[in-house]
Amino acid sequence: MLKEEDVGAFYNGLVPLWCRQIPYTMMKFACFERTVELLYSHVVPKPRQDCTKGEQLVVTFAAGYIAGVFCAIVSHPADVVVSKLNQAKGSSTFDVAKSLGFMGMWNGLVAHIIMIGTLTALQWFIYDGVKVALTLPRSPPPEMPESLKANMPKSK
Repeated sequence: MLKEEDVGAFYNGLVPLWCRQIPYTMMKFACFERTVELLYSHVVPKPRQDCTKGEQLVVTFAAGYIAGVFCAIVSHPADVVVSKLNQAKGSSTFDVAKSLGFMGMWNGLVAHIIMIGTLTALQWFIYDGVKVALTLPRSPPPEMPESLKANMPKSK
């Protein structure tokens, strides 16, 4: 690479990699945690502490898959640019994005969702599964902030 191009060739894909990885990672954590909260609040018919470890791991897998779908969506355009950049020697990120066009950066999204959704779900499942298997403490489900509890109507 150094002989055919210059030292910049080693860093050509750095910006699109950041554009892919940073939103992906942020979404992975934020969406997973919020989805777990929503699943326990609106889907699971009993509180988390009353669920078996197996039931909790099912919720973990489902929340991980949903988070993975969002991860795939936010990271897909940059992922396509990175892939094409590796194929188009000597091109810049801007050149590749321009040649793809807006719609071209969304090609293959369904396959990407399936792959990333499954991968993210498995990552969360393995992470939680290891904690369960080793009886490590797990994060407690988030509770409503005291400021919101104070504003709720009192039940009679």
